Amino acid sequence: MSKYNKIVNTNSALQSIKGTSLKDRLFGFNYKQLVITFGEPTFSKVSNDGKIQKEWVFERVSDGEVFTIYDWKTYDEDYTMTMNQNWNVGSRVYAGEFVTDSIESIRKKN
Repeated sequence: MSKYNKIVNTNSALQSIKGTSLKDRLFGFNYKQLVITFGEPTFSKVSNDGKIQKEWVFERVSDGEVFTIYDWKTYDEDYTMTMNQNWNVGSRVYAGEFVTDSIESIRKKN
């Protein structure tokens, strides 16, 4: 996904994701497929409130818009890593292009 850079620094990512919210979803892909495609999550530890187990944060190169892929309220890290196939996509803007690009990348790598 050359249009996007994964944010790996968790402090930068925390600042970048402020104000993002659910915009779309990725269905039918498991954690292993996401790791093969995108590498390890930006946030690999459970969020303080327990609502998110794993989260990737990306920045679109062309305009700096931020997108996230995350599980939501599974409350179970093992489930997220072995069974979950429903991922939320967050942003401050329309995320359709990001979702399409993500699906293409996942299918190519898996």
